[in-house]
Amino acid sequence: MKVAATLRVNGIAYPVEVEPGTSLLAAVRDEVGLTGSKEGCDDSECGACMMLLDGRPVNSCSYLALQAEGSDVTTVEGLGDGRDLSPLQTAFLEHGGVQCGFCTPGMLISATALLERNPSPSEDDVRIALSGNLCRCTGYDGIVKAVLAVAESPAA
Repeated sequence: MKVAATLRVNGIAYPVEVEPGTSLLAAVRDEVGLTGSKEGCDDSECGACMMLLDGRPVNSCSYLALQAEGSDVTTVEGLGDGRDLSPLQTAFLEHGGVQCGFCTPGMLISATALLERNPSPSEDDVRIALSGNLCRCTGYDGIVKAVLAVAESPAA
């Protein structure tokens, strides 16, 4: 039996009807239509599905959509302003933090959460904050450099 709910995603309220066991990831991708967050492992191991829930990074594959009602959900699509990339997204491109791109949405979300709570992280801080996100292509160095570049920029 489906349950009616309202999910606030990237500042917009979306009325949805979901089964009680529907993950936040499935609801955002299938009901809201935002497909930036990826399903990698469906077991909270890879971080590809990461979203911000009231500013906290969560693995949306194992977080129920109904639990998110009343909260602000931010997906990778919500990081830019719709026309331009965010400084972090731009830095990922400039520093080689993107290869196949599958992990990129989750990495961007985790890095955004880090920079919100710690605007001047050390390299170790960045690596720890991203430890819940797996990447099989980049070797992480470009990703870490991108996060540190944004942290060091005067506009950060």
